[in-house]
Amino acid sequence: MTIKVGFIGLGAMGLPMASNLVRKGFDVTGFDIDSGKVALLVSRGAKQAHSIAEAVAGAQVVVTMLPATRHVELAVLGEDGVLAHIGPNAVLMDMSTIDPAGTDKVASACAQQGIAFTDCPVGRLVLHAEKGESLFMVGGDDTTFARVEPLLQAMGNSIHRCGAVGMGTRMKVVNNYMLLVTAQVVSESLVLGTKLGLGIDTIKAVTGATTANNGQLQIAFANKVLKGDIEPGFTIDLCHKDVGLAMAAAAEQRIGMPVGAAAYAAIGAARATGYASKDYSALFHYACDLAGITPPSQ
Repeated sequence: MTIKVGFIGLGAMGLPMASNLVRKGFDVTGFDIDSGKVALLVSRGAKQAHSIAEAVAGAQVVVTMLPATRHVELAVLGEDGVLAHIGPNAVLMDMSTIDPAGTDKVASACAQQGIAFTDCPVGRLVLHAEKGESLFMVGGDDTTFARVEPLLQAMGNSIHRCGAVGMGTRMKVVNNYMLLVTAQVVSESLVLGTKLGLGIDTIKAVTGATTANNGQLQIAFANKVLKGDIEPGFTIDLCHKDVGLAMAAAAEQRIGMPVGAAAYAAIGAARATGYASKDYSALFHYACDLAGITPPSQ
């Protein structure tokens, strides 16, 4: 039996994820405020929705993949949002990266209405989403997971059960904190190496063979900024938002994260420039600007 999916949010990650669902035979109706993104998904075989209400109508699973907490809360809890239109037997699967308190708020509203809910934020890069190789961090009970598992398998190849509702979001905050602070460290390291006369290939080869090895240099930067491509997959604006989520969570837990605070400030400074809407790997270009050097590439 074909599962009917309402997919809300067709951004850099959402569009390829929804496209994979279409390609794998799911009945997908897509909605985004960017009508061009909707048209592109429709050209791949999906149905078009002109509103959240149309996207949700008759859906067995409603997916939200949106930029920030406020967008999810508006789309789900708003007067004409998901919960105003979702069927009583449907599942809401939020795949956004948001504040854990936001996830808890949405989950509570779903519970009050008797709607099944799971948080399944996404790991890895746009290039992985395009190939159906995303990673998912899942919060929720076994029954709800069983209902969304076919979608996750169609969109990715790595699924991690993180615990009860809300634990997927919490794991994503920790994951993105680690990878984005590492991105800032990699940017500074490459600038230092360049100033010392080392080539990018040498830096990559040596650090890839020691415990300095990390996916930011070897995968993310290698596939974007080191090829001279800083067009957005995941923007510096969103990078700043995600590190901010971790810093806020740390403050709530009375945990000091001084390295994170320094990285957050550096990312905030980059965000105040023309790099804000560029790929987060452009942190390297910003670091090069500060050092007064031309960004090297492979």
